[in-house]
Amino acid sequence: MPDFLPPDLRVPSRQEVEGLMMRWQQPLVIDGEVRSCPECGAYRDWIIFSMCDDTIHLRCRAGHTTPEPRLDPVWFNRNSGPVDHFHPTLDEGLRHLGH
Repeated sequence: MPDFLPPDLRVPSRQEVEGLMMRWQQPLVIDGEVRSCPECGAYRDWIIFSMCDDTIHLRCRAGHTTPEPRLDPVWFNRNSGPVDHFHPTLDEGLRHLGH
């Protein structure tokens, strides 16, 4: 059966996307604890990455990235909005989110 959507309306397949990202401006509370960056102590204005290997990573405003094993893709999907852009590079995605 041929694809019913024209190419410009198709969403890239999961194999073409390394992960999803969203901005989280307020403090991130996990299990009753405010999560802070282990390197600089920042506790708000995160970029949260949901990777294709089902891991979640946090990136603070200073650019430090750390895994967050207490979160999972289900949490990410419940808290993120719809995907509104696909970016060819990480830097372009971060610029789009204001980081």
